[in-house]
Amino acid sequence: MTPGQGDPDTAASGLVVGSDGLARPVWAASDPLLREYYDTEWGMPVRDERGVFERLSLEAFQSGLSWVTILRKRPAFREAFADFDAESVAAFGEADVERLMSDARIVRNRAKITATLVNARATVALREGGGLVELVWSHRPEGTPRPRTLAEVPTRSPESVALARDLKAHGFRFVGPTTAFALMEAIGIVDTHLVGSHRRATSGVWPS
Repeated sequence: MTPGQGDPDTAASGLVVGSDGLARPVWAASDPLLREYYDTEWGMPVRDERGVFERLSLEAFQSGLSWVTILRKRPAFREAFADFDAESVAAFGEADVERLMSDARIVRNRAKITATLVNARATVALREGGGLVELVWSHRPEGTPRPRTLAEVPTRSPESVALARDLKAHGFRFVGPTTAFALMEAIGIVDTHLVGSHRRATSGVWPS
C-alpha cells in the first residue's frame, strides 16, 4: 500500500503521501512520468511564446484523451512540430499535414493538427499586438482557487471563458473554456494544487 492511502483524511482529500513523505493528488502519485511532471513543471509560470504555444497545442491534443498519453508522446510532438516554434509551424503546408497524419508517434487527428497550424499563424500575427503570452496572462484572475479536495477543483472559470473567447477572436481553434482553464493551470496563471499538497503556492505567482 502506498503510504497515506490508508489515512481516511488523505483518501477524502484526494491526496496521497508518497514514500518520500510528500503529499500529491492521486493522479500524480503513481505513474513516475506524471509524478515528475507534477513535481517540476505543472503550475510553474511559463512566460515565453514557445512554451505557451506548446502547452496550448498539447492541451488541445489532449481533449478526449488522458494527459499521460500526451505526456508520453511529448518528445515526438516536439520533433514533429519543430519544437513548437510558432513561426516554423506557421509555415507548414498540406504536405506537412500528411506527414503528421502518417506519424504514429503523435495523435493523428486531422482537425487538431490543422488547428495547430492555424494557431501557429495566429500566434505569429499576435506579435504585432503584444503577443500570445501577454494575451493569455492578461486573463489572470484577482484570486485563485483553494481546493481541499479533487471535487473542489474547477474545470473552468469566468476568466477561462473570457480567454477562450479572446483567443477565438484572434483566429485560434480548439480553445474552449475547459481547454483554456487547463492551460491556465498548467502555466501558473491559477494555482489549483490541493491545499496540503507539497506543490501548493510554490510557483511564486500566488501565496498559500
